[in-house]
Amino acid sequence: LVVPSRSLTALLGPSGCGKTTLLRLIAGFEEPDAGTVSLGGAVVSGGGRTVPARRRGIGFVPQEGGLFPHLTVAGNVSFGLPRRERRDRGRVRELLALVGLDAALAERHPNQLSGGQQQRVALARALAPRPSLVLLDEPFSSLDAALREETRREVAEALRATGATAVLVTHDQAEALSMADQVAVMRGGCLVQLADPQTLYHRPHDLDTAAFVGDSVVLDADVRGGQAFCALGAVPVAEGCLDGPARVLLRPEQLRLRPPAAGATLAVVHSVEFYGHDARVVLDLAMGLRVAARLDGADLPAEGQQVAVSVAGAALAFPGAVAPLGEAVRSQ
Repeated sequence: LVVPSRSLTALLGPSGCGKTTLLRLIAGFEEPDAGTVSLGGAVVSGGGRTVPARRRGIGFVPQEGGLFPHLTVAGNVSFGLPRRERRDRGRVRELLALVGLDAALAERHPNQLSGGQQQRVALARALAPRPSLVLLDEPFSSLDAALREETRREVAEALRATGATAVLVTHDQAEALSMADQVAVMRGGCLVQLADPQTLYHRPHDLDTAAFVGDSVVLDADVRGGQAFCALGAVPVAEGCLDGPARVLLRPEQLRLRPPAAGATLAVVHSVEFYGHDARVVLDLAMGLRVAARLDGADLPAEGQQVAVSVAGAALAFPGAVAPLGEAVRSQ
């Protein structure tokens, strides 16, 4: 894993895949059994050398913030500063403003703050000593949806404003794709793909990665001459896909619905999940296959209605064996 300077890298993967362990190895809380950890070109773990965590110049934001309950906000923020700087109220105000907090909160205690405010104070504390690297361990997981979005936006802006290098551990795909400059997908203790968010979403390394980073439609197909012949008809495939039996990947937003017409691929609407800005429409195709389309929230079909289905854009084809009948919808 290579993390460029002044960038934010998200470690994404299911629980137990090794994300937090990797973060702790970088921080110096754990020692690697093999391999090395380097910061700015200097080895800090491995090769017979170990630099203690306190000397690595790293800021750490734990999952629950980890604020000291007996200290005020100002006391928490200034805790990691050299003694001569701890009484500098100007520095505290500067850091609070950086993370989107009012200076009036400086004399409050953590129990007088909301969850989002506590996480931003924890980030301000981590940024106070001007670390070379900031590590964030699922810092937004305990927040409700609206507060989580607002807080992660403030955190991302604060990290960019300081030019900090950051590594974020998350299991939230939307969080990783929206915040990070690059996403490292982990599975079973291994790094399986490292890419920018758009490449990861549109060109996943394998089907498991594709299913993890968003809803997907996976169909058995026969690829010939740049087209995949599958349950949705003839679908163009991306360049570089080999001819032969394959499993093709489409995203639900690539499916288009229209009134039934002769020669079109027909489906019956099984269910509609309405989210306001958009909707997930589950469709029953022939031979017991079920797929999902993601549509604009206006003018949706009704359950039981027959529709014609077409595909916008190209599919990705992965060589592979035929799957059991009915496994066309994969989502997280």
